[in-house]
Amino acid sequence: MTFKQLEALYWIARLGGFAQAASHLHTSQSAISKRVHELEQLFDTELFDRSQRAARLTEKGEEMFLLAGKLLEQRDAAVEQFGKPGVLERRIRLGVTELSAMTWLPRLIGLIQQHYPKVILEPDVDDSLQLRDKLLADQLDLAIVPETFADARLPHKVVGQVTSAWMCKPGVVSAGSPIRLHELARHRMLVQGPNSGTGRAYDAWLKEQGVQPASAIVVSNLVALTGLTVSGLGVSYLPRECLQPLVTAGMLAELDVVPALPVVRYVAMQKGTHRSALTSSIVMLAQESCDFTRMFQAQMAAPLPG
Repeated sequence: MTFKQLEALYWIARLGGFAQAASHLHTSQSAISKRVHELEQLFDTELFDRSQRAARLTEKGEEMFLLAGKLLEQRDAAVEQFGKPGVLERRIRLGVTELSAMTWLPRLIGLIQQHYPKVILEPDVDDSLQLRDKLLADQLDLAIVPETFADARLPHKVVGQVTSAWMCKPGVVSAGSPIRLHELARHRMLVQGPNSGTGRAYDAWLKEQGVQPASAIVVSNLVALTGLTVSGLGVSYLPRECLQPLVTAGMLAELDVVPALPVVRYVAMQKGTHRSALTSSIVMLAQESCDFTRMFQAQMAAPLPG
């Protein structure tokens, strides 16, 4: 019995099919079928009910699935406990939002490559809702999203926070004196919508303040949202520090609105069943890297001595 055979059975059962397991394990469907067939021959028993169209385990298959889960977990723990970080080989599927990708993700990638040179990182940039759902569907190992999408099924740790401000094209709204939030709501607002953690957080906050925008346009893409704000289409909440260069260049004006927008905390989420020393270490590296104040922060390599 080999770990590859156990992995095949385990992921077929977890993901619901041979094709899905093949994709997850980065191999062919025929290779997955061969591993299952070898396992069945070894124990002279059918592990899948082939009278069904779906990949459904037999009673013995269920027993093997539970055993496979325990053995694979113990194998991963042994590799991480006794293996040197520099030789640890593993794929990590990391989900992040657009803002993280535009600011501190390059620095995190640099740190991971420095500490775990053989770990293959597979980033997935998407909105918060999709990232959470992918994590629940075992399509990601780790997701870093606004705390708005924290889920009781997914253990999480805070990695950082972002401060936003109301902005517009200079002249669209008078920026000479403080503006009450209900007065700002008379202008067209450009918002990120419910699929965005920031959008969901600020939508709930506006409702708490008793404010309903007179006109709103939902823009899910942060770059597009910034571009439309620069064009003068309306006012929007945008990350303050990293867009400061556009304010300095006179392309955007930051508005003094009362009350001010609350900060949005970002959390790293993972499935409790998939927690490991490696993912815990990556969460710590994310806490070290997380900084929304500048665009594209890369990890600078230290110069070689001499």
